[in-house]
Amino acid sequence: MHAMQKITPFLWFDGNAEEAVKFYVSVFKKGSKIISLHRAGDTDSAPLMSATFQLHGQQFMALNGGPHYKFTEAISLFVDCETQAEVDELWSKLLEGGGQTQQCGWLKDRFGLSWQIVPSVLGKLLGDKDPEKSRRVMEAMLGMVKLDIAGLQRAYDGTGT
Repeated sequence: MHAMQKITPFLWFDGNAEEAVKFYVSVFKKGSKIISLHRAGDTDSAPLMSATFQLHGQQFMALNGGPHYKFTEAISLFVDCETQAEVDELWSKLLEGGGQTQQCGWLKDRFGLSWQIVPSVLGKLLGDKDPEKSRRVMEAMLGMVKLDIAGLQRAYDGTGT
């Protein structure tokens, strides 16, 4: 039995929790795995009731709870990315199978869960002591769908977008 972390995000799905868990583990390969699958029966083909899984070392639980509740943008998973290549890879993978892009580095995956795919440098640029630099970065970010580090840096430097 694995020791549980103190606070674990618990995700409610409408019959497709197993597909979602396998998808997320395939997207975030490093430190990601399915810990347990609990089925409504004794066979591997029995419907999944709940699952515990790990993404990049963070534990999650998933429940096949039915159609009563849906994900909204009121909660999202924020992913800190070191490079543009990581932003690009996660962005494209999470959109696979019918996801939807949104503004400012947000997207909804095909299960309706919202993600923020954000380069680490954004916080540094937005937090600059020079209010003009941080304003330019904010304006550039607000005009982006997928966040572009080079474009954010150009806005910060004042060299255009």
